[in-house]
Amino acid sequence: MKQPSRSGTFVGVEPKWVRPLLIGGALLFLTVFLFVPLVFVFVEGLKKGVGVYLAAIASPDAQDAIRLTLLTAAIAVPLNLVFGVAAAWSIAKFRFPGKSILITLIDLPFSVSPVIAGLIYVLLFGLQGWFGGWLVEHDIKVIFAVPGIVLATIFVTFPFIARELIPLMQAQGIEQEEAAMVLGARGWQTFWRITLPNIKWGLLYGVILCNARAMGEFGAVSVVSGHIRGATNTLPLHVEILYNEYQFAAAFACASVLGILALVTLALKFAVERRARPASPYATGEIG
Repeated sequence: MKQPSRSGTFVGVEPKWVRPLLIGGALLFLTVFLFVPLVFVFVEGLKKGVGVYLAAIASPDAQDAIRLTLLTAAIAVPLNLVFGVAAAWSIAKFRFPGKSILITLIDLPFSVSPVIAGLIYVLLFGLQGWFGGWLVEHDIKVIFAVPGIVLATIFVTFPFIARELIPLMQAQGIEQEEAAMVLGARGWQTFWRITLPNIKWGLLYGVILCNARAMGEFGAVSVVSGHIRGATNTLPLHVEILYNEYQFAAAFACASVLGILALVTLALKFAVERRARPASPYATGEIG
């Protein structure tokens, strides 16, 4: 079915049943693959009572895992923030040899399995690795220690901020920065007063996604951690150990902490999207 538009051309109008079908299908998919598993985690965690639930979260191993998870994210996210802003700024604002190679390298973690990434660090910094002998001589521990976990987490999360900022900064162009430089602004003044305000919502969005992946990373961290209780177990690894030991209530209780962090991340993501979304011309009355 078609109807004429204001420009005189004909545009398609879908049947009335298409929109409810698509919305219903999307909601059904989200319910089956997202909401039901999430509710199941909390139900199983509380199955033996609130006391068992709180005891599992308050256990020394769980507290150590939570602290290590937060520490890893606290180190990885700021470093990725610096890299993401620098890489996006370079790619969007400048021309230089190897630009396409840099863009390809930024996408590398998306195409490489996290387990392979962890193995790469083992081959580099493990006891039999390329730098293993030197590290042993200087009593520096990377693999099966916190530095290895941080390195693996940085590797799997560094594309998120850069990939969020690159198209945003390319769309904005360089006219405002050039105008500021013509008026006498220095490089840092241009960044703080022009560039950063223009990308703040995209930057915050990328940080939220990066932080969520850093706290939930399993594959790469599992390879380099050594699964040492109280020392190198992040929260996802701690959940796996509890589940393998048939401590199902404790495993689901600790998993619910990750679920809560995921819900908080989604709430922040939604808030940032609403704040950053430009006003629709139809909503403002400019069109229609």
